[in-house]
Amino acid sequence: MTFLWAFLIGGLLCVVAQLVMDWFRMTPGQVLVIFVMAGAILGGLGIYGKLVNFAGAGAAVPLPGFGYTMVEGIGQAVKQKGALGLFTGGLTAASGGIKAAVVFGLVAALIFKPKS
Repeated sequence: MTFLWAFLIGGLLCVVAQLVMDWFRMTPGQVLVIFVMAGAILGGLGIYGKLVNFAGAGAAVPLPGFGYTMVEGIGQAVKQKGALGLFTGGLTAASGGIKAAVVFGLVAALIFKPKS
């Protein structure tokens, strides 16, 4: 059942992003910023965490999940390190995902040749 909810919630977030791009004629970059900010705001309000607990990776992996992860990391780091956590918490919390994106991007670039 966990996989089903993750698939449905993650798919729903993707559908919403596509509809926003189609209806409001926004670029993918604009939608990226809106979704990350929405995840950060909803995470700060304590709403997005409930969705992550319910849907797991279906809510944590898409773009709003990145904003949520940043806010949660900042909150934990501020509790541990004080004001310095404002600057280090988000990067520490998101470093695993960022590292994976860079490594997988590098591997794909080494394996495949771009088409002109």
